[in-house]
Amino acid sequence: MPWKEVANMTERARFIADYERNLYSVSELCRRYGVSRTTGYKLINRYCEEGPLACCDRSKRPKTSPTKTPQHIVEQILEARRRHPTWGPKKLLVLLARKHPDWPWPARSTAADILSRNGLVPSRRRRRKPGHPGRPDTPMTQPNEIWTIDFKGQFKTRDGRYCYPLTVADGCSRYLLGCQGFLSPCLRDTKKTLVRTFREYGLPSIIRSDNGTPFASTALGRISRLSVWWVRLGIYPELIEPAHPEQNGRHERMHRTLKAEATRPPAANRRAQQRRFNSFQRTYNQERPHEALGQKTPASVYRPSGRTYPDRLAPIEYPDHYEIRRVSNNGGIRWNSNWVNVSHVLGGEYVGLEEVDNELWNVYFGPLHLGRFSERDMRIEDALGRKRRRRVSTMSSD
Repeated sequence: MPWKEVANMTERARFIADYERNLYSVSELCRRYGVSRTTGYKLINRYCEEGPLACCDRSKRPKTSPTKTPQHIVEQILEARRRHPTWGPKKLLVLLARKHPDWPWPARSTAADILSRNGLVPSRRRRRKPGHPGRPDTPMTQPNEIWTIDFKGQFKTRDGRYCYPLTVADGCSRYLLGCQGFLSPCLRDTKKTLVRTFREYGLPSIIRSDNGTPFASTALGRISRLSVWWVRLGIYPELIEPAHPEQNGRHERMHRTLKAEATRPPAANRRAQQRRFNSFQRTYNQERPHEALGQKTPASVYRPSGRTYPDRLAPIEYPDHYEIRRVSNNGGIRWNSNWVNVSHVLGGEYVGLEEVDNELWNVYFGPLHLGRFSERDMRIEDALGRKRRRRVSTMSSD
């Protein structure tokens, strides 16, 4: 039975003290302290030999270890690692086995433990996992309330070149607003297509997308250059959770139809493939009945937005009690003569800071809550992981 610990004095020390006062017999002492007589006599004998040190805990490490790797083998493994610092234990053991084939070389896992215990395995730098605001919960009840956007999986046309179809749809009516094939999912082509779509159909309130390029990034608030442009237009960028395509299920279901009717088999080249996309878009919107719409066509339900695409971007306005700072081209702001990093993505834009506590400020870009700024640490902590959406009542885009 183990000894129990008490404050400032171990049970062993009290046992020895009672034993030296001859108040109880050894059997009674053992019963009072809840240990066997074998344990009691062992402590008494150790106290007679070592004195007060006998009450200290001793290492439970065995005195002998028959399976321990011999020291000369350990030294050979360490020496080989120092000669080849980038080699792993598997390669090192192969090299050493050639040199000394008769030696009992350990398993790869044992060699890895030897390298780790001797500090010859560099610690890996963990990648910072970007946060996320959580599952989007905005309902799709009216046309142009939420548009969905995504790149359908790339495929090769018959000329051997990849095609990346960008699709934009209205969430409520399922109306396919655009389907354009690109050579790569780049910002320039995506923005060009969206400008054409905005001019034709107007502006939505929200655009829902996944976390891929160019819709999101690993910057503060997962904001990207494309979503910065959306915010300037008065469009709120809404992200689904990573690895959860079902949160954009209506769009994914449309992709399934697009794949079956327009890409199987692929066209001869990208221009011919685009003609197929255009034909599919007309059929999908104007002829194909949609079961979720009561067998109506998307074109019969959709109406263009009343918000037109502006010729010039209006400046973002913040409430009067906010502190306004311009983000420089190097991605930072000035605060009491100190430089505070924000994001290169926001270079040239204005952010608003709202004081929420002593030396603590919430940082916003338009309606997006980017993070919390601490004057004590002079840094902004990412707000994702908490609810980030907050509509600013005096925004010019509302």
